[in-house]
Amino acid sequence: MASVVFRDETATGRASAEFSLPGLPERISARELVRLRVREEVARHNAAPSLHFRGLIRPTDAEAELNGYRMPTARKLNWERQADAAEAAFTRNGFLLLIGERQIEDLDTEIDLTADPVVSFVKLVPLVGG
Repeated sequence: MASVVFRDETATGRASAEFSLPGLPERISARELVRLRVREEVARHNAAPSLHFRGLIRPTDAEAELNGYRMPTARKLNWERQADAAEAAFTRNGFLLLIGERQIEDLDTEIDLTADPVVSFVKLVPLVGG
């Protein structure tokens, strides 16, 4: 069994948040890894629902804040819906997925967690122009 560190990073490489998750298989697809991360963060939120959610994907009706999302009401979230949104965001380049120093470009990529136990997520902000 492997342990993984999920880390959120800024575009400049500065870590903004991280948590560990032990007991994972040694080899796993990037898709399963993204879904596990989302399931874990939603489970943590649902254990004590609040108006603030810190996670990879913005819940429906939530507004972006400096370090997360503000929801109009404290409520439990559906992890599967959030995980589906995360997969869709990945395909639209909403965030980068880095395993060690390697960028993952396909969710079907198999990852060896014993070789690369740090998984970084870099959220990309769309540029606005006129």
